[in-house]
Amino acid sequence: MKRILRYLKGTANKCLVYQKSDQDLTAFVDADFAGDIRNRKSFSGWIFKLGNCAISWESKKQCTVALSTTEAEYMALSECCKEAIYLKRL
Repeated sequence: MKRILRYLKGTANKCLVYQKSDQDLTAFVDADFAGDIRNRKSFSGWIFKLGNCAISWESKKQCTVALSTTEAEYMALSECCKEAIYLKRL
């Protein structure tokens, strides 16, 4: 807890700056296959960028076991699409 508070105190003058731009929203998504050796679940992650600024991202272990690399990628893409729909409605 002390380390977190020291970090926050030391970075209080830092900030992210988002400026209005005509650039599109872009997304990147990726997954590995059976990255967790114990239960053979895959990890997936995605990031949404508006211009050069990241506005949303996630990295986590998938809920179910994928039977192939393609299935792991589709599961990651599905989660990414859910976030894209949310961001579009936002």
